[in-house]
Amino acid sequence: MKALWLVSFRPLGKSKINDFYQNMFVDSILNIDFDITFSLTQFEEENVEEFIKQKKIKNNYINVPKKNLPKDKKYSNHIMLNNALDQFIENDYDYLICSSADLIVPNNFFKIISEINKKEFCALIYPNILIKNGILKNNYWPHYGIDLLAFKISKEKAIKFKKIIKNYKQYDWGIIENFYIAVCEVLNLEIINVFKNSNAIKFENDFGAFNENRKSQEISWKENQKYFLDFLNENKLNKFYAYGSYYYILFKIFRFKDLNFNLFLSYIIFYPYNILKKIIKIITRS
Repeated sequence: MKALWLVSFRPLGKSKINDFYQNMFVDSILNIDFDITFSLTQFEEENVEEFIKQKKIKNNYINVPKKNLPKDKKYSNHIMLNNALDQFIENDYDYLICSSADLIVPNNFFKIISEINKKEFCALIYPNILIKNGILKNNYWPHYGIDLLAFKISKEKAIKFKKIIKNYKQYDWGIIENFYIAVCEVLNLEIINVFKNSNAIKFENDFGAFNENRKSQEISWKENQKYFLDFLNENKLNKFYAYGSYYYILFKIFRFKDLNFNLFLSYIIFYPYNILKKIIKIITRS
């Protein structure tokens, strides 16, 4: 069996921390006993092509000049996805994997998803185990981020996938997991959280090295929310995908059969904890 892995890398040589994380990510992929090809769409990020050649991992490499993007935009997930779907349709892959490049992917990931007795599905891991400031956090705290998804789909379903994103736009940071979970509804794919059998370790990026901060991310998120609302309207999907944030996303991926104690604890913490934070924020502002 074969997998096409959609991923994109930050420039190398600008941040030793981010370089280390991306090295760890690729090494974790190389340690998996599976036929994997990277679908790489880059936007003139420095030293990425050389890095991939050194790692000797199979890849389909496409470079998109930044001049082809709207002004001041750095990258586009919808362009990456469109290229990956073309490659998936034109070749014989069994899985389309979508992930960030700041993870340690569990080496049993394909073993676990291959045991799912369904013709088509979307498997994901939530929550990630976060490493922040060099400290490994516990594996039940509901950190934001769904950074690893596996689509088991036919070519026919991939063609439909490509068709529904024809008018969709997305640039820079934000809305990615909201979009993918919404896509599952359009494609009628059951979502399976394999957290109880497979854990992904997530690194917190050195965003400052690329002139990113929380404010810039919030601006980017709101811009992408507008594009995403157009997608939701076009496909007659609930606007809670865009407005309900993780309250709605976690509701959509919830299945009793996926639960273990830690995942149950994660849900129990997420809703009361974040609702209480919002209430306190409102009170302190008034």
